[in-house]
Amino acid sequence: MTADTPVPTAECFDPDVQWLVTTGRTQAGARELVAELCKHLVATGLPLARMMLSMRTLHPLVAARGIFWRRGNAGCTEQVDRGHSILGEEVYLRSPLRPAYEQGRAVRRRLVGPDARLDFPVLEELRDEGLTDYLVLPVRFTDGVQAVTTWATDRAEGFAEADIARLRALIPVLALLIEVHARREVSSTLLDTYIGGAAGRRVLNGQIKRGDNETIRAVLWYCDLRGFTPLTERMDGASVIRILNEYFERMVEPVRQRGGEVLKFIGDAMLAIFPLAERDVDIACKAALKAAREALQSMQAHSQACAECGVPDLQFGIALHLGDVIFGNIGAPDRLDFTVIGPAVNRVVRIEEMCRTLQHEVLVSADVARHVDEPLVSVGRHVLRGVGETVELFTLPDHVDTRAAAE
Repeated sequence: MTADTPVPTAECFDPDVQWLVTTGRTQAGARELVAELCKHLVATGLPLARMMLSMRTLHPLVAARGIFWRRGNAGCTEQVDRGHSILGEEVYLRSPLRPAYEQGRAVRRRLVGPDARLDFPVLEELRDEGLTDYLVLPVRFTDGVQAVTTWATDRAEGFAEADIARLRALIPVLALLIEVHARREVSSTLLDTYIGGAAGRRVLNGQIKRGDNETIRAVLWYCDLRGFTPLTERMDGASVIRILNEYFERMVEPVRQRGGEVLKFIGDAMLAIFPLAERDVDIACKAALKAAREALQSMQAHSQACAECGVPDLQFGIALHLGDVIFGNIGAPDRLDFTVIGPAVNRVVRIEEMCRTLQHEVLVSADVARHVDEPLVSVGRHVLRGVGETVELFTLPDHVDTRAAAE
């Protein structure tokens, strides 16, 4: 066999399985796989009007993801995410998906005619859409049933037994492809959740060795709670966690909305960056300052609401600084942290410490201030602890915190 000789491919007696192991496995994701598979089935004679793929997922906000295909929808799919509360709601508890997920059972229901059996509420909705026959098939991964497919037709006589046999036969191979896409999505989600989107993409792309790094320029954000230690002494652990989560939610949301990336939570502190790789320095600095202002407004509204129910008012500081940082893997050979280090990181942390000393909620370095067009108020030049450099700091004119520090 020469280099130009084509590699032989095994032929399969089942054309659907043959399609899955050739065309199906080249699809970029689960949505593309569902769309192309349904197009293939319809083109080869299956009277399919509607199909859904439901997948369990490992996500802090999403318990299951549904991908819907409908004939006549230009070959496109729709995606619906369900939160964790869905598992206790009637829409799931009285759904034909439940026996498929929990018992691994297939469900077949005629929706019209003398054999119609509408024992699940959703079946009446499907019948009213003009569907006549409905099939639920569990999809077994290597660790159990983690996905379910549903298939429906609007043909008057419903699915033929040969149609049902055809769908059952393709499920084992389809399961292999779906599991690959599901595992890949879970990996991406976990990396996004625990180390951030940019760092997660770098890890998935192979930047996983200790010492792998690159120098990037970014606006740095560092925020920290004041008086957190005495707060933990006065309150139970569950209450402290709840307060921390409420605080971080109000810090993270504006950062992410403005294009920033949260790198890590350090106790009651948070480090984030607004990278300059794909945007102008002025845009990045303005985005970071807007995020800081929005975080302040969100915390003020939260504090007013909490004051009525006796929850302690949270005092905090936010610092912004611009500089070069080393972004990469640091740690032990087999226990790494993807983070940023460098003098700019040290400076933003020390600037945040000055929020307590100067009693301001936001402090901005001159490096950031020169790139924004809204007026900032200088609070003078100060020596940063451990840095040995005098820097000029600025604050927002309408958000000056004159309260004494809690500690």
